[in-house]
Amino acid sequence: MQDILKYFPDLSEQQMERFRALASLYSEWNAQINVISRKDMDAFYSRHVLHSLGIAKVMRFVDGSKVLDIGTGGGFPGIPLAILYPNVHFTLVDSIGKKIKVVQEVSQALGLTNVSAYHKRAEEVKDKFDFVVSRAVTSMENFLPWCQNKFSVTQRNPFPNGILYLKGGDLSEELKPIKKAFDIYDLSKFFDGDFFETKKVVYVKMT
Repeated sequence: MQDILKYFPDLSEQQMERFRALASLYSEWNAQINVISRKDMDAFYSRHVLHSLGIAKVMRFVDGSKVLDIGTGGGFPGIPLAILYPNVHFTLVDSIGKKIKVVQEVSQALGLTNVSAYHKRAEEVKDKFDFVVSRAVTSMENFLPWCQNKFSVTQRNPFPNGILYLKGGDLSEELKPIKKAFDIYDLSKFFDGDFFETKKVVYVKMT
């Protein structure tokens, strides 16, 4: 929790309570359904919660925005972002049903009324969103087709509607085939620690 408070010092009491509750909730569910590697649970807040919140250091969602988290797994980055942005609605989808069960149970336990979670593939989602977020589910070239026709024509955020994608490592080769405008933001500029040295947020303009 100290990591969260260090970089997000203006949290409300409710937000702090919800962030504090995450570790015990995920420990409990991880014992039943393995959604986070055992070794990563030892660094849960930095490797999962703070990493997810890296998106918020790149762009602040305005109230009323709609965000789709594709391939959310156990709820990352969607659930930490939903705690940080209580007036933004997050739709979390994953093709693995047991992972979505964890997302639904954690969201309910936290009282997150701004989260909807569905067991479905990205292609099955028909709604329109301001942004799509995700955390390294595949290469960007493979990910882009999943996001087609997902974006609202209404613009309300600092960036034009598009993708905010958490990735690590050298992305120069991976991003060569991408024809759309994009920017890369190094999370090491926002967060301390070895873990964030190679972590990035890739923003792709989709509208």
